[in-house]
Amino acid sequence: QNSERWNMCLELALEGERLCKAGDCKSGVAFFQAAIQAGTDDLRILSAIYSQLGNAYFYLGDYVKAMQYHKLDLTLARNMGDKLGEAKSSGNLGNTLKVIGKFDEAMICCKRHLEISREIGDKLSEGRALYNLGNVYHAKGKQAGRIGHQDPGEFSEDVRQCLQQAVRYYEENLELMRELEDSAAQGRACGNLGNTFYLLGDFQQAIYYHNERLKIAREFGDKPAERRANSNLGNSHIFLGEFEKAAQHYKRTLVLAQELGDREVEAQACYSLGNTYTLLRDYSAAIEYHLWHLSIAQQLKDRVGEGRACWSLGNAYAAMGNHEKALHYSNLHLHISKELEDQMGQATAQMNVDDLQKILGLEKNQQDSNKENLNIQKLITNATSNVSTTMPCRYRLRRQSMDNLDLIKLTPDAKQKDKSEIVLDKDDNVAQPSQKEEDNFFDLLSRFQSGRMDDQRCALNTKHNPKYRTISPEVSDIDDKDGEDLLELIAGMQSKRMDEQRVTLPYLPGLNTNQDSDDSFIEMLVRCQSSRLEDQRSPLPAASTLQDAEEERGRRVNGKTQSGSTVPEEDLFALIQRLQAGRMEDQRASGPGKAC
Repeated sequence: QNSERWNMCLELALEGERLCKAGDCKSGVAFFQAAIQAGTDDLRILSAIYSQLGNAYFYLGDYVKAMQYHKLDLTLARNMGDKLGEAKSSGNLGNTLKVIGKFDEAMICCKRHLEISREIGDKLSEGRALYNLGNVYHAKGKQAGRIGHQDPGEFSEDVRQCLQQAVRYYEENLELMRELEDSAAQGRACGNLGNTFYLLGDFQQAIYYHNERLKIAREFGDKPAERRANSNLGNSHIFLGEFEKAAQHYKRTLVLAQELGDREVEAQACYSLGNTYTLLRDYSAAIEYHLWHLSIAQQLKDRVGEGRACWSLGNAYAAMGNHEKALHYSNLHLHISKELEDQMGQATAQMNVDDLQKILGLEKNQQDSNKENLNIQKLITNATSNVSTTMPCRYRLRRQSMDNLDLIKLTPDAKQKDKSEIVLDKDDNVAQPSQKEEDNFFDLLSRFQSGRMDDQRCALNTKHNPKYRTISPEVSDIDDKDGEDLLELIAGMQSKRMDEQRVTLPYLPGLNTNQDSDDSFIEMLVRCQSSRLEDQRSPLPAASTLQDAEEERGRRVNGKTQSGSTVPEEDLFALIQRLQAGRMEDQRASGPGKAC
């Protein structure tokens, strides 16, 4: 029976592994959980199940459960003295901690992975550890720079040191992978080196490594990697002022995104192309790509992307001198910014609307009518689609009334003050009661309350309160008993303390320990000959924890993200604003003079 249970556990685990490799991690998790329910006494199989479950949950985005099973795998590997297993589980745990933003803890786990790998002389495991450490330092530096709202090459010294440490680990990884002739790993290292040099502001080095990444991707027909390399090359050329080269790479990115059927990346490529042609002053081409971006953003219901597209279209039309259309898209941008509660976007849009209205010479009543004539049905989201059309009017009335409130009167002190004023007003109109009437009133009140006061008194009664009973017998009873009864009494009183002092092994779900020793020994001999056990610990191809830093699109564990799915993480619009700062003034048109 125990053998059948073990076979069932193994079969369920193998099926779960097959499903995960096929990309169906959700079903794979169900089979792994069933394998744990079946149970096994083989610690190696149990360790493989824990590792695969952790990887599957990581792929599904459930990082809490991923961390739970990687910790169980680490505990089991240490108990077995399995150094390679401990190294792998430490690396997996480090990757999970990195994703949730616990970078210092992730560094400890990844350094332990590197230490064990070098200790046992496993070059492949050492390479993974170096790569993971580079990813942790890269992610930490990138997040710190993002918090400070700094541009590539303008980070603080602490951030630069973090990124330089990432470069050192990536370079060690690349050198080791060249020794092992692992081209795929070399490609990942080159891509991440390019990204890190980009953040450091060394755009020439970034272009060198991204070109290396592009060569390897083309060699192996890896279109997603080729698409990322082209996008990164475009970004780097933008910062060097090589806009024509950037446009070529963005166009290649667009073609690859269409071939891969990735609508979000297709929209991002259009957004980047629109911005690039704005820098080249080819506003017709810029408008074409921004309209393309807007169309996809509307299809994907990406309101942030719609807002960015409208913003860009407003600027492009204004640069062409078509102020009517510029005003239309600026109003759309303003409406979406208000809907998203984007204060910065709202302020920018309002400023653009005001400038355009001055240029067009619109009066105040015309401005209001133009706002009301916007196609609200196209702009509102699904959450507000069923709201009555009279609601905006009611909202405006309420808002005006709220603006007229005196906020000081809403404080507790003000409320108390208002109450006291009301009481004083009443006292002025009501005659004060005489001293005799007050004495009679208190006398009557005390008589009525006397019964209630007695009911509220508490009497201590330990006889009927089992909580306060003593668990030991009285002294007189003990004196009547012999020494044996006394020892039994002491043993009973100490039993709880003795249980508390017992040491228990950590709970490992799925571990069976009730098998006969002979059967366990024989089955263990058979299973130790299997060559498939270590293969079960391999990372999932579809959800590899050895992710490129270029693949991570700004994960947020806490708080909301302001970037939309159709807007690239490396938004070049801020750069355009800086580069165009001098040109903006030249493009402004003076308003018509007042009629005499």
